Amino acid sequence: MWPFSPSSLATITSKRAQQKQALATAGTPPTSPPDNDEFTDATATQIVARIEKGEWTASQVVEAYIARAAYAHSVTNCLTEVMFDWARQQAKELDDEFAATKKLRGPLHGVPTSFKDQFDITGYDSTIGFTQWANNPATGNADLVAQFLAAGAVLFVKTNVPQTMFAFECSNALWGRSTNPYDDRYTCGGSSGGEGALLAMDGSAVGIGSDIGGSLRIPAAYCGIYSLKPSAARFSAFGARGPVPGFEGIKTVLGPMGRSIDDLQLVSRVVIGVQGHDQSVAPVPYREVKLPPKLRFGYYTSDNYAKASPACKRAVLETVEALRKQGHECIEFNVPGAAQAFYLLVGLTSSDRYKKMLSHLGPDTMETSLFLVTMGAKLPSFVRRFAAWAVETFFHDKIFADLVRSARPKSVGEYTALVAERDAFIRSFNTEVWDKYGFDGIIAPVQAVPQLPHGGCEKFSGLAAGTVLYNVLDAPAGCVPVTRVDPVKDQVTDEWRIGPDLGSPLFAAGLFRGKRPLYNPVESAGMPVGIQVVGRKWEEEKVLAMMHVVDQALGQNRGFGAGNWVGRLKAAAALAPIG
Repeated sequence: MWPFSPSSLATITSKRAQQKQALATAGTPPTSPPDNDEFTDATATQIVARIEKGEWTASQVVEAYIARAAYAHSVTNCLTEVMFDWARQQAKELDDEFAATKKLRGPLHGVPTSFKDQFDITGYDSTIGFTQWANNPATGNADLVAQFLAAGAVLFVKTNVPQTMFAFECSNALWGRSTNPYDDRYTCGGSSGGEGALLAMDGSAVGIGSDIGGSLRIPAAYCGIYSLKPSAARFSAFGARGPVPGFEGIKTVLGPMGRSIDDLQLVSRVVIGVQGHDQSVAPVPYREVKLPPKLRFGYYTSDNYAKASPACKRAVLETVEALRKQGHECIEFNVPGAAQAFYLLVGLTSSDRYKKMLSHLGPDTMETSLFLVTMGAKLPSFVRRFAAWAVETFFHDKIFADLVRSARPKSVGEYTALVAERDAFIRSFNTEVWDKYGFDGIIAPVQAVPQLPHGGCEKFSGLAAGTVLYNVLDAPAGCVPVTRVDPVKDQVTDEWRIGPDLGSPLFAAGLFRGKRPLYNPVESAGMPVGIQVVGRKWEEEKVLAMMHVVDQALGQNRGFGAGNWVGRLKAAAALAPIG
């Protein structure tokens, strides 16, 4: 059966034809790697400095990124709305202004910037992959868009997302599937997946995404870039569309993605605390911090929900070793509550059986990545209870059974009880971890695996528990790329086959055991592996500073950051063994 209705097929055909036409204005064959590395190898911070010195113009820079973005899209299908002609107009206006005044418009002058598809930009769609939302261009700018334009940024593309933005497999009916720039057998993650893929290939200088359960950190880790998930109310969310407006059980937050921590700080200095139309933003501007010479970090390699794979465990331990060599204190601890946090997220989001979220699909076929996360809420109550009992009785998996139980429709009273449980959980975590140990920050895996192959999210959406924990806590968390999968160092041993801290037996079986386990270090050799750097609520500036400490301790020759786009990495991998 054809998966699309005639109306949705017509919309898909029309929108993709418009995109193809806009991509053609790049001026170079989009399937050929462009030769403009001087500009695309530069960070956003460096771009501004070179323009201020008069060495570059905004027009030169944007042409280079237009060519690279077109090429990145040909490899990964990472773009949605393409705004090349408007970007050229923006750049020319900046150049004319600078020629006349010899002053920058703002701290982002001439920086080519990409935005996740959900952000309203006047004159362009914000479809987030729904065909029903196409051909309805925004009539105003999101607050962050307006703030970037005022600071001199050049907006030139929007990027792809998963259907509903409630999965980390980046695919939808309207724009199709985005792939990982390192290996197209793997997903680039989500929901800010298009951003991750584009930035990994130096197709944008800096980007903006969002996060309700890992949507900034998962694609950053999957694609080997940097990101910051702030606490709620530090970045304005006005004009960022979502499928369930008004939901506050777990607040969606907006944050920067980039190829250096300096660039994350550059963006944060511009927009943190700026309210715009969103009066809920705390009017507290970016605060410069000075860290003590010796920091106290906590770390773990298993959250007792899904144990980190050998590659992800190694990333944490190598980070800890590097920090200790710099004189910092690192203490392993048993992190409490990852399972409870995930139950809270599922329990709160499933209260209406995901009816509002899924109502926007209309004629679109539901993506398989939403299968597991929405299945429990759709089941009749007696079937759900039986399924949970069977999982716990026959597979001895209380973790997965409780997850099934949590996904059920709820009354207002049950919903508010969950919100109260969320608040109690936050207080308990603060007491048991931050107050007890006095940590400055936490080093943690992003997920149990470095990346998932396409389709992996269908049955393993629970892997997001590793990131969801810090959404429920509303704690700032950054992502730093650390290493790459090594087929020798990262083999599965008995520790992962029969270890006592594997978490959910069903997840462990699918990830590490069986004929075709999802974690395969031979097939995923060379793929990036990242970590989370976590701080206390409201400590975004401190988290960024600690990310700098981690980045410097690990060394600057890891092959990540601006100028390390995937084409050169593949060429290098073909010439030298990993290790």
